[in-house]
Amino acid sequence: MEILRVSHLSKIYGSGETAVAALDDISFSVEQGDFVAIIGPSGSGKSTLLHILGGVDRPTAGKVLIDGTDLYSLDESRLAIFRRRQIGLIYQFYNLLPVLNVEENITLPLLLDGRGVNPDRLSELIGRLGLQGRLGYLPNQLSGGQQQRVSIGRALIGDPALVLADEPTGNLDSKNSAEIIELLRAFNRDYHQTTLIITHDERIALQANRILAIEDGRITRDEVIRR
Repeated sequence: MEILRVSHLSKIYGSGETAVAALDDISFSVEQGDFVAIIGPSGSGKSTLLHILGGVDRPTAGKVLIDGTDLYSLDESRLAIFRRRQIGLIYQFYNLLPVLNVEENITLPLLLDGRGVNPDRLSELIGRLGLQGRLGYLPNQLSGGQQQRVSIGRALIGDPALVLADEPTGNLDSKNSAEIIELLRAFNRDYHQTTLIITHDERIALQANRILAIEDGRITRDEVIRR
């Protein structure tokens, strides 16, 4: 089943002679449960694409449909609600709230949405993430790898339609990077969680099921490497 459709997506910054096309007429779709890596050099447009897919930046033209909902037909209020419920975001620098502990950071999306926390779901996530005994810790009491695990838990706690990860290993050493990618692969496999990951590292990209390469705002490669 198709979970994401991107149709003729463009993003232009500036106007006239100074206009820059960060994305230039991009179209693709993603099936539910897929694991897609988006690669490309710095300035290729891959981060712009992720921000638009995540509902945090509006396109100049084109459509993004997530689970049948046209993202940019929504007003700002409904877009914020949809993003909170259906899109899980994982960032390179974790973006945890420093005054909240591990449990509070993970459950924050549910609390902001007025939803109760399923204790079984939370307990399972904590166990899978290896954060037992850390629930009361603040972010500055955790290692980088542990902080990224918290951000993964926050992205997954609401069972979103789509998880988007922006260079999730870019701030980690090789051991923690491998562990984070394996966690994302395991959640993709076991929960059938649709995941798109942006990376500049082709070794990480090869852990995905499909690779999309972007250069100068256009897709230059779309390759299924495993099913």
